[in-house]
Amino acid sequence: MAVFPFWAQEETIHVNASEEISTDEIDENATLEEKLALILDNEHLDGGVTGVSVKAADSGELLFAQNGDIRLHPASNMKLLTAAAALETLGEDYRFRTEVLTDGNVRGSVLHGNLYLKGKGDPTLLEDDFTQFAKDLKGKGIRKIKGDLIGDDTWYDDVRLSQDLNWSDEPFYTGAQVSALTLSPNTDYDAGTVIVQVSPAEKDGGKANVTVSPETDYVTIENKTEMVASGEGKDISIEREHGSNTIVIEGTMPVGGTNSRSWVSVWEPTGYAMDVFKKALQEQGIQFIGNSAEKMEAVPENASLLTYKESMPLKELLIPFMKLSNNGHGEVLTKEMGKVVHQEGSWDKGLEVIEDAVAGFGVNPDTIQLRDGSGMSHKTMIPANELSQMLVEIQDKSWFSSFKESLPIAGEAERFVGGTLRYRMTEEPAKGNVTAKTGSLSGVSSLSGYVTTKDGKEVVFSIMVNNYLGSSGNVTAIEDAIGNALAGHEF
Repeated sequence: MAVFPFWAQEETIHVNASEEISTDEIDENATLEEKLALILDNEHLDGGVTGVSVKAADSGELLFAQNGDIRLHPASNMKLLTAAAALETLGEDYRFRTEVLTDGNVRGSVLHGNLYLKGKGDPTLLEDDFTQFAKDLKGKGIRKIKGDLIGDDTWYDDVRLSQDLNWSDEPFYTGAQVSALTLSPNTDYDAGTVIVQVSPAEKDGGKANVTVSPETDYVTIENKTEMVASGEGKDISIEREHGSNTIVIEGTMPVGGTNSRSWVSVWEPTGYAMDVFKKALQEQGIQFIGNSAEKMEAVPENASLLTYKESMPLKELLIPFMKLSNNGHGEVLTKEMGKVVHQEGSWDKGLEVIEDAVAGFGVNPDTIQLRDGSGMSHKTMIPANELSQMLVEIQDKSWFSSFKESLPIAGEAERFVGGTLRYRMTEEPAKGNVTAKTGSLSGVSSLSGYVTTKDGKEVVFSIMVNNYLGSSGNVTAIEDAIGNALAGHEF
């Protein structure tokens, strides 16, 4: 039983890739074209389409291309476009804001009126933030609320999933629903998910122990596990039923076995955020009295602000977004750009902003098709030459250092430095040198970014492999061989 579908695990695919392609047999005096042609002459690419573009970072001169003008699916290399457009449109210091408001007034220790929790897209809200909101209300003398708890997620539209997301992806963290009011379980900031952990009980014959973080009644756990004797095999599956918040856990857990843990998306994250907020209020001794209810509707214009929280600036959010390839961040930023520029927090308007922005970065809009902000779509298309040109031209932007800092760095073990490249290209000259965004979907693998050659020349590259069959590790090994060849090349 698999915890995640393989096509949804960009990071895990790369971590488990153990194949290597030696470049020792390549003549170090060979031209760059000869070196890359030799690497790309590989049976694992047969039957697929591989687009490669290498350009001089300073001039944009095309140094090597193979199928560079063929439109290909970029997978998570789409996040390069989203991040650059967000920096250009929103700015490095842009912050998301969440507000707590009321349409009533406080008399004594009682708030007479409704309590509103208004989300404006922040994907970094944590349970601790809701606790702080509750403490802020308590600090204002509020102990009881005679009214309803209302969640306002109208900052964005009510379309939760991008148009091309497979239904089989949506129970998992890689396909979490997008809401303007949401919650993350930890500082990876996978908004709209809970962490489900399965740990062994002390004896066999019963069920394994299951915990959910943060604690919430919004999801229902169906524990169908079986504890087996020590030394027997562990086989645990954790998956939410489509269209509900019932999480089914099945399989065997041996006594003394290791924990299994999964980030599981919730259905309708607005209600999830409200449930955790209500628990935070209760823990601070604040109770709803009378015939209170939980609703979802817009905050009235005459409501007054009680407390609020602003997120980290965009330049800091880009670190988990790009290093860990966080799909939810890509989609939130897309909707936020639509909201800020066109006053509509939708995918359609957000993608318009991204397309307009990248056109200003040298990308020909007539040869690309954008369908989401994360790259999960199998219908997004861009040629490698266009992507590499964008990477060349954005170097002159004032925000470029924040952009480049957000990219994974080859072979750097620290998770928020190496990101999805921390177990790849672990030897010099590529280690610590290749700075690039990874990407993977079923049959798609990509790697695009920056590298310095042996003689100090700054180079931009984009690699996109489409329609391959077999192990993803065979393909990432080819990408890594190109990275090593570029890092070790002398012009």
